[in-house]
Amino acid sequence: MEREEIIKALDILEGLYPQASTQLKYSTPYELLVAVILSAQCTDKRVNEVTKELFKEHNTPEKMLRLSQEQLERHIYTCGLYRSKARHILSASREIVERFDGKVPDSLEGLRTLSGVGRKSANVVYSAAFGGDAIAVDTHVLRVANRIGLAQSPTPLGTEMQLMEAIPRERWSRSHHLLIFHGRNICKAQRPRCEVCPLTDICRYYMETVSGAGEKDILKKAKI
Repeated sequence: MEREEIIKALDILEGLYPQASTQLKYSTPYELLVAVILSAQCTDKRVNEVTKELFKEHNTPEKMLRLSQEQLERHIYTCGLYRSKARHILSASREIVERFDGKVPDSLEGLRTLSGVGRKSANVVYSAAFGGDAIAVDTHVLRVANRIGLAQSPTPLGTEMQLMEAIPRERWSRSHHLLIFHGRNICKAQRPRCEVCPLTDICRYYMETVSGAGEKDILKKAKI
């Protein structure tokens, strides 16, 4: 996709989703970090329900460490993968206290050293909590970016690298949210709502599907 088309696509999505932002509820970088860890394979709605109660008494790393593994598991049970998530939250909390003076690191490098914080999670916290420029590639971003033609990679890392090259840096973080909203509302995994999508005149997937060519091998390999 040409640079002009990329900007056009982003501008259209901006008009379509002016409210696009993280749906996780938080008031501090630490709360966002915990919420992001809990969000793996879980809906934002469920995470918000859990953290609403959890953060009443355990909204700092010091307070979180007052809980045992078993106690934290009971708090977050409904988020799924609760054993590993509890372990990561407690480990990350301990690392924040011991290595970062109780404050969540405000750099990508620092964030990625925390237990349970991978590249995507670090990008989310860095951009949302600290205003940094980053593109977090989740399943929605991977699918939508490759369908539209913003990227051509079956992997999150490859897609992230290509998006960083294709999109102006000052629009990285915003683009992440726009692509997520489009994936949730229109460019769905199983039945994309192409009939109401405003990007059909520049969308690679739409043009190839209409012509009968079907999706490219790269989309099939990525199972998106």
